[in-house]
Amino acid sequence: MRLYILFSFLLLAVICSCLVDASQVKFGPLCSGNSSNRKRGCDTKYGCGNYGASRDGGKRKHEGLDIVCADGATVYAPFDVKLNGKAVPYKKNNAINDGINLSGEGLCFKLFYVKPVSYSGTLKKGQKIGTLLPMQKVYPGITSHVHVQMCDRSDPTKYF
Repeated sequence: MRLYILFSFLLLAVICSCLVDASQVKFGPLCSGNSSNRKRGCDTKYGCGNYGASRDGGKRKHEGLDIVCADGATVYAPFDVKLNGKAVPYKKNNAINDGINLSGEGLCFKLFYVKPVSYSGTLKKGQKIGTLLPMQKVYPGITSHVHVQMCDRSDPTKYF
């Protein structure tokens, strides 16, 4: 009987350790050249990179968080992730209309303006997801960045 109780506690401990509390998750470095995940501030012509920033003269809100990343820079997995297919930010095609759906650490999120190496599979933290596309071709003068958007469109800021 004691062995059964001990085994039950051990099994419970293993199960509990596998459950992830997404509220405690922090993104590792997303982009080469920006190990601190510095957030994009405001550009005179293009607005601000924070979640909820005004777009189109107040007609809509920015539904993600922009993390500074140079055109052509390497974009990394912020933690162990599963690649869940293509995600595109625009209806009309342009030079930066690419991205990827990801999940990991109990989160579901998208990275836009990235050309992924692959749209499926898994990556370990720090492995290359892809390359930042040429934002300056579409938005000259903008602070180039990776756009991070949660699948449920909630605010991703707390994970940075």
